[in-house]
Amino acid sequence: MDKQYLVGQLKMLADQYEICIDEDILGEIVSMASFRVIPRGELMASTGDDTKMVGIVLSGVARSYYIDSEGNDITRNFAAAGGFCMDDGLFGYSERVCMWEALEETTVMFLETGKVRKLISENESFKDTWILLLEKGMRYKIYRENGFLVENATERYIHFKKLFPELSGRVPQKHIASYLGIKPESLSRIRGALKEKE
Repeated sequence: MDKQYLVGQLKMLADQYEICIDEDILGEIVSMASFRVIPRGELMASTGDDTKMVGIVLSGVARSYYIDSEGNDITRNFAAAGGFCMDDGLFGYSERVCMWEALEETTVMFLETGKVRKLISENESFKDTWILLLEKGMRYKIYRENGFLVENATERYIHFKKLFPELSGRVPQKHIASYLGIKPESLSRIRGALKEKE
């Protein structure tokens, strides 16, 4: 892939997420990267795998999920274009804490976790960017916790659509339902009720 094209793509994604990052750093990131197109439905990582690599989704959609003690599949998060995937190692984990799968054909830019951590520690501009990303991640965590503590299922679904406006028609409803902590039939009722109100 053409390096300048990739830098441009990353710049567009950064702008979309309101992240200010220097093009020189983006060029350095692209130089360190490898790329892979992952077919729809393919498992990208499993719980317990090492965390030597971190990914950034360039196109498509990936999903992280847990399997609980009763065998239930519980969606933790979605990663669309511009989102991190398989990022456990950036937070100090040596093993993956959840599963990752491609929900569509997904192009991922892979980076060695150690090299990314080194770049964060040695480059002030990238460190500032990393702090912004961490703040966004913390706001997301607070939003998720707040949703389960004080919102009903309908309110959680409305907020899901605001947070991931492009995903409600692309992601299987069973995954959205498990992300919201409800059964797929409950999500169908909520969607039907909201359509009637429109």
